Amino acid sequence: MSKVIMRDDPQAIAFFQDMKHLSALLDMLETNMRPILNGESFLTDTELAQHLKLTKRTLQEYRNTGKIPFYQIGGKILYREADIEKLLVENRREAFR
Repeated sequence: MSKVIMRDDPQAIAFFQDMKHLSALLDMLETNMRPILNGESFLTDTELAQHLKLTKRTLQEYRNTGKIPFYQIGGKILYREADIEKLLVENRREAFR
């Protein structure tokens, strides 16, 4: 004999809570996912400025002085994530002890 599960049944409530949690995780994944090209991730001018807490004008100055590698396709500027990580590692300074 089959049992009908109603909306207020603890199993149904748990199921829908799990589905809501899973949906939130998928939304977060979609929001944070960046397209990958040949195993490389790229950031736009706006994304990099936000990540590094810099202005887009400062990034432009870094490009103009050759401090930061970039790609320019038309008016779009892209930065390879690996280049940015390397730049940060190379410019890290140890704290005084």
